[in-house]
Amino acid sequence: MDRGVMIGLEIHLQVNTVKTKMFCRCSSDYRSALPNTNICPVCLGLPGSLPVPNKAVIRKAIMLAIALGSRVVDRIVFVRKHYFYPDLPKGYQISQHRGPGMAPIAVGGGLEIEGEGEPRIIRIRRLGIEEDPARITYPYGDPLKSPYSLIDYNRSGVPLIEVVTEPDIRSSREARVFLEKLLTLADHLGITNPDLEGAFRVDVNISLENQERVEVKNIGSIRDIEKAINYEIARQRGIVAGGGKIKRETRHWDPLRGATFVSRHKEYEEEYRYFPDPDLPPIAVSAEVVKEIEDGMPELPWHMAERYVREYSLSRYAARVLVSRRALAELFERTVKIYGDPDKVADLLINDFLGVVNSRGGNFQLVRATPESIAKLLSLMDKGVISIKIAKMILERVVIGGEDPEEIVAREGLLVISSDKELEELAEKVIRENPKAVEDARRNPKAINYLVGQVMKLTRGRADPQKISEIIRRKIGLER
Repeated sequence: MDRGVMIGLEIHLQVNTVKTKMFCRCSSDYRSALPNTNICPVCLGLPGSLPVPNKAVIRKAIMLAIALGSRVVDRIVFVRKHYFYPDLPKGYQISQHRGPGMAPIAVGGGLEIEGEGEPRIIRIRRLGIEEDPARITYPYGDPLKSPYSLIDYNRSGVPLIEVVTEPDIRSSREARVFLEKLLTLADHLGITNPDLEGAFRVDVNISLENQERVEVKNIGSIRDIEKAINYEIARQRGIVAGGGKIKRETRHWDPLRGATFVSRHKEYEEEYRYFPDPDLPPIAVSAEVVKEIEDGMPELPWHMAERYVREYSLSRYAARVLVSRRALAELFERTVKIYGDPDKVADLLINDFLGVVNSRGGNFQLVRATPESIAKLLSLMDKGVISIKIAKMILERVVIGGEDPEEIVAREGLLVISSDKELEELAEKVIRENPKAVEDARRNPKAINYLVGQVMKLTRGRADPQKISEIIRRKIGLER
């Protein structure tokens, strides 16, 4: 942890679990629509159009505020944040801000992280709602090289929840830990689906002690956030070491070059000319509404992890991994109800199931496995019907293809070979065809693994390697 570095995050969580945009009835599903088809006068900011707030988004924002221990205000005010950019059709963004006559959804609160030492709290400055701007596409994938840009206004008006931290973060690792925990929380609360493109974007504010702050805008992956922070800290230190001063500016991260580049000199807050939106009157939030939302909240992921340790006797590590995604936690609990033995279920999900999912980019939307199919797979191994190797071999077809493991095994003849006679015949065949390997095994017992592997190949993984090893050792005279 570097106490000379101060990092604050502005996290924009896309509320992609609601059907309509923040201030109009247009569909919020811009990913599957043709460009510029999910639009109307409101999200295009045409004269005479009037915005109407999406109550479901406000409730989700209050839910997140409660989970973060923030103080929900009793009077929400939407403001106009003015800046001019092609993705903003109105010339301003409907947002929230903290200031005279202005109030976001909530202020204060924090999120505890495992820092580079003792656990500590990253404080929350404010939590509010704003609308997403349109989407700019560069034909060459690079704004500096593309001769023109294209704009899709389908995303304009999609609701965002903005979480702004205090500059309490001290390293790229702490930023990653904080973001992972916040995304897990948002996933469990049904606010955002982390698997979707654009589910979150982060503006990172980085400063060295006694230097100006630099903002790196719109980073869309945790890996790139870590890289951008490390690069920017090194860049700023290099300037200071050379006797220079850090300029207050806005930069962008270029993942291809692995560097940030300046886009404009940073505006100060007064340049945004915040003022309450005259088309959106203040919204009162009663204590009764907050209490109702709090009472209806799902179990928070860290409470769920503690329950897994207490109820299922899992390790804290296993519990944390299982609750890292709501879909994974649900699959675990439903499978345990069918199969029992939480340890075996957790082991399969953490060590094998997640391996399959992570090989597909960690996208849980691709998962087709059911609790019943996972329970069947475990039961087939317990009964000795299939080997561990066969289970691993068919796992991807169960997880991604949604196939029934019993049907795969029956259809493809993958049952474990239990006949000693058949195994002995196969072992004798391998011994006869590999005399040099037999001599190597007699000199060095570890070399027997080659012979075992050859038998496993003949059985297509349908035999117990320990049993094969015992047969071969006996037949080549290593055991009498």
